[in-house]
Amino acid sequence: MSATTTLEQQETPAALERLVQVFNDGSIAILCGIGYDTGLFDTLATLPPATSHQVADAAGLDERYVREWLGGMAAAGFVDYDSDSRTYALCPEHAPFLTGPTADNLARSMRLVSFMGQVAPLVVEHFRIGGGLTYEESPGFHVGQAEESAAVHDGSLIDRIIPLTGLVGRLQEGIEVADIGCGQGHAINLLAREFPRSTFTGYDLSGETVAVGRAEAHEWGLGNATFVECDVARPIHSAAFDLVTAFDAIHDQAHPATVLANVHTALRTGGTFLMVDIKASSHLERNFDLPWASFLYAISISHCMSVSLGQGGDGLGTVWGVELAERMLKDAGFATVDLHELEEDPFNAYFVART
Repeated sequence: MSATTTLEQQETPAALERLVQVFNDGSIAILCGIGYDTGLFDTLATLPPATSHQVADAAGLDERYVREWLGGMAAAGFVDYDSDSRTYALCPEHAPFLTGPTADNLARSMRLVSFMGQVAPLVVEHFRIGGGLTYEESPGFHVGQAEESAAVHDGSLIDRIIPLTGLVGRLQEGIEVADIGCGQGHAINLLAREFPRSTFTGYDLSGETVAVGRAEAHEWGLGNATFVECDVARPIHSAAFDLVTAFDAIHDQAHPATVLANVHTALRTGGTFLMVDIKASSHLERNFDLPWASFLYAISISHCMSVSLGQGGDGLGTVWGVELAERMLKDAGFATVDLHELEEDPFNAYFVART
């Protein structure tokens, strides 16, 4: 046997082992998403070691499905199983990252694996013909994205994110604020509730999501929050706002450079733009050590890049990177651009740009 053959034989099992791990881990991600949607993780967190019947009763779910799900979670090492008593318990070390409403709950994020699976056949066709998906072909994405953003904003928007702008005092006194690509508008409503002397306007292309924001504003009794259905690629106002925000909304625009230029135009002299977007590099090789880099490229293909191309847009993509983002902000006319990071939000970079 040659040395070359021996080397090949040694390398092949490692490659195969890696692929099998990927195959299994993808399945675990889907099970975690189910655990979030059904409330099973939160239910387990409230119970002592329990049988599948007890877990199912507590969660109000069908026992047979619960038992199979528990088997998958036990095999993954997320749930402890006692074969003598046939009871299950959520592993304490995993519980903080699988339960609760905070941004630490990764089970919420893992639902995106199922979403990508749903749209994969449509995406495959666009590999052949070009173009991209419509927003209507991305069922559930906006709801999931809104929940992701809400978890971060509920924990950090007022105390950690907005102070990056240096405008807390002015917000308390009263200024004009706009949010570009506001989605379901939770950020706008949080700000409007915190700063009642300021006025807030959310802009989004989707009438359905804007309606959610309006409903929440009404429920909270907010008279200083307004929502407008419009395409932000068209100029909204000129020199009308002191602060404009955009939370993970720029990279999937049809024409991001146009939107950034419109934001600059909409700001008064000395105005501030807070842009929150994906923290990655514009250089592929610099992303290899990023633990979730492949996910970012996958969600770009499945949604962000695709919906931009579907509108005849530029297809900038999720992983446009902080280097390109900073350059595009300066090209849009911003005089200064400062980059910030937050420990509680490792997925995003925080840009504070001033006119």
